Amino acid sequence: MDLRLNATLFDYSFVAVYIFFVIAIGIITRRKVLTSEDYFLSGRSLPAWICALAFLSANIGATELIGMAANGSNYGLGTVHYYWIGAVPAMVFLGLIMMPFYYGSKVRSVPEYLRLRFNRPTHAYQSIIFATATILVAGVNLFALALLINVLIGLPLWASILASAGIVLLYTTMGGLTATMYNEVLQFLIIVAFLTPLTVGGLARVGGVSGLIETLNQTQVLGETGLTVWGGTGLGETTNPYGNWIALLLGMGFVNSFGYWTTNFTEVQRALSAKDMSAARRTPILAAIPKMFLPLIIITPGLIAAVLVPELASGQLSHNEALPALIGSVLPTGLVGLALAALIAAFMAGMAANVSSFNTVVTYDLWQTYLKPGKSDTYYLKVGRKLTIWGVVVAIGAAFIAASFNNIQDYLQLLQSIFSAPLFATFILGMFWKRMSPWAGLWGLVAGALGAGGVQVGYMLEILEFNSQQAASFTGSGMAFIFDVVVSVIVTFMGTAKPEDELDGLVWGKVKMPIRGAMPAPDLHKVAVKAERERIAAGQKLPWWENPWPLGIGVLVVMVVLNLTVGQ
Repeated sequence: MDLRLNATLFDYSFVAVYIFFVIAIGIITRRKVLTSEDYFLSGRSLPAWICALAFLSANIGATELIGMAANGSNYGLGTVHYYWIGAVPAMVFLGLIMMPFYYGSKVRSVPEYLRLRFNRPTHAYQSIIFATATILVAGVNLFALALLINVLIGLPLWASILASAGIVLLYTTMGGLTATMYNEVLQFLIIVAFLTPLTVGGLARVGGVSGLIETLNQTQVLGETGLTVWGGTGLGETTNPYGNWIALLLGMGFVNSFGYWTTNFTEVQRALSAKDMSAARRTPILAAIPKMFLPLIIITPGLIAAVLVPELASGQLSHNEALPALIGSVLPTGLVGLALAALIAAFMAGMAANVSSFNTVVTYDLWQTYLKPGKSDTYYLKVGRKLTIWGVVVAIGAAFIAASFNNIQDYLQLLQSIFSAPLFATFILGMFWKRMSPWAGLWGLVAGALGAGGVQVGYMLEILEFNSQQAASFTGSGMAFIFDVVVSVIVTFMGTAKPEDELDGLVWGKVKMPIRGAMPAPDLHKVAVKAERERIAAGQKLPWWENPWPLGIGVLVVMVVLNLTVGQ
């Protein structure tokens, strides 16, 4: 099947206009970058809604658009687990529980928290691991876009990679995180504007929702569990491609999900850029609201492609090509240009998010802490810009690693099980167990990575059997968590705990004294009480939508309803 789009000059004008605005945002925001904090954290000055949309957009890269459509066309409706189990609960948890630690202690990155809570070896290890994983994921985004552009308009892979990387490099180097985040808001709006007519047009071609369901039931192209969310997840009779309900809840829903959303600095960085504690806490919760409903326009196209593109089931096309195949089948001239602009936007959102977090961690956590400490702020600002260039260059090389995977979500989940799952275990223990020793942080992380890696090796050597590569990754995440916790407990009882006066602002219940960090941590309860008294004295009542707890609880209630009613 020829996936080449019949794009006209009018279609390409959409792309040209989009690129103009992207670069313009970089030029305008460059004027606001005066310090390293302006460059890496937007001066901690942005409102909650900007941070929330950027938080969401940073995750909706080309990898999600292609990968989730691929999963929808391959595995079916169960792919919604990535949203309702694998994202929303963790996003709410981040806002309600973990952001007070991050924002309150004024750390500039997630690895910096590890330095304050544990020790420098733990900090150095995780900084290197994060920088490596982030660039690998940036490479996935780069490959995904290059593949799409090559398939859709025939531009060679190398030309797509260089052109797209060059645009990201330009605006990220100029405007730093502020340019990145404002562009992420623009990119999110363009992506929604593209996916909505694609979904509506696709449904019209298959006879609406009822026609889609009827055709999928008749053809069984997605198997018996293709139109169920929890079907086939029973113990001993598992036919669901994502594994049994234990693997889903613990592997995807707990370890993988919480490991990604609560400790991945690419996401947390957006919340740290908020103007105050309330905005920082509301950032991931507000982002969770549209996140719950994104499957309507991201996974549904994959289900439609399973019907309209029979070459996917026959193997003539890989599932990574489900989305571009559907674009060619459904969208008319004009909307094809919008599709191209949206796919480029999705790539830029994902890669720019990875690059901005990469340069922050390498500058603050490695360069300033270990390699060149004590330099001026202007020096680190220049280093950050240079590292942005090197990050993009390395990502170009990493793009070719992703080419070896038929389904890029398989590759992403593999990376997440090895790199993110152990980190979450260390954070949970470190935040809620003050007895945990400094060296337990390091050896727990190492043990967790080895546990997840062992599951992957066993699957590749056919020693262990799973229904899919992603099911193996979810199991690996669970093993990473267990290995991390067990080793951390053993090392803790063999060593000495950190003095309690060094834990204020870093562990649960210890927030009343300054910490030895970048800035003093406030007494969070005292700050909240003072703010509330000031509002009462002024006759102002805090609206419920500005209170993280009602927002978070409401989001969780809707999520439970969706899980109980959809695909049953």
